Amino acid sequence: MANKLLVAIVQSAPVPLAIDHGIKQVCALIEKAAARGADVIAFGETFLGGYPIWLDEAPGAALWDHPGSKALHGILMEQAITVGDSRLVPLQKLVDQTKACVSIGAHERVRSSLYNNQILFRPNSEPLNHRKLVPTHGERLIWNRGDGSTLNVHQAQWGTVGNLICWEHWMPLARAAMHNLGEDVHVSAWPTVRETYAIASRHYAFEGGCHVLAAGTLLHRDDLLDGLELAGGNAEALALFHEIPDQQLQFGGSMIIAPDGEILAEASDRDEILLAEIDLQAGLEAKAALDTDGHYSRADVFELNVNTSENLGVNWRD
Repeated sequence: MANKLLVAIVQSAPVPLAIDHGIKQVCALIEKAAARGADVIAFGETFLGGYPIWLDEAPGAALWDHPGSKALHGILMEQAITVGDSRLVPLQKLVDQTKACVSIGAHERVRSSLYNNQILFRPNSEPLNHRKLVPTHGERLIWNRGDGSTLNVHQAQWGTVGNLICWEHWMPLARAAMHNLGEDVHVSAWPTVRETYAIASRHYAFEGGCHVLAAGTLLHRDDLLDGLELAGGNAEALALFHEIPDQQLQFGGSMIIAPDGEILAEASDRDEILLAEIDLQAGLEAKAALDTDGHYSRADVFELNVNTSENLGVNWRD
């Protein structure tokens, strides 16, 4: 296993709503990060399609039967990726060529529900899905809940990489499950890495004895307007977007964190590719003091059972 890796966070503004355009943008950004030698490349929460910031910023968005919110939900349903989506083939080919692991958030549609999916693209292997277990607060107006079947990690030649999304980092049992899977590198996906989110990411690194890529995203209201136009436009959705202040709405703040909680690299609130060389040996050495899945777990006192079955809701049998 190689000890040294170059890891990257792509902190940029996505193309909201218009996922086909977003995939082209993502491929170009991956090429830039890979050209700089990155072995792991992370993007923030729902980068493909953009974070539904209108739930936080538009005063009427959560009102029952709001025409703008319904219109935006319809657009996301039409645009969202699906299982085996052929639109992702160019992205997978790029990952195969560069040999980099890429973690990127996306809106995904399964039947008639949307999910917040942080997809881990792996060289010469099918992507791993991780669907957010609990959408946070207003997000429940858009996304369904994931299940234990997508709690997973990828075993690369150099070690193990996994990801969680946003407030999943405050789910103690989700953290314990991921620590049990033995991550060397963890992607922590956020809309903006604000102070409390940075605390959660640094805590995860120290608790799990792993390197953490806390990936944030940028967004200005103009990006929403541009994305809506690229997605075909809609008068009700446009009216809702005009309720949002004409200003920057997501502020990046991405950081790369060592297993001792030290910040190795930190981004500003501007567009950039954040890079750092990490030493995987540091994660092994950290376990001497704290191994929350081993000598610090007290398995004789505490036990965690994880249901990894897929919850389909409807099961057809002969």
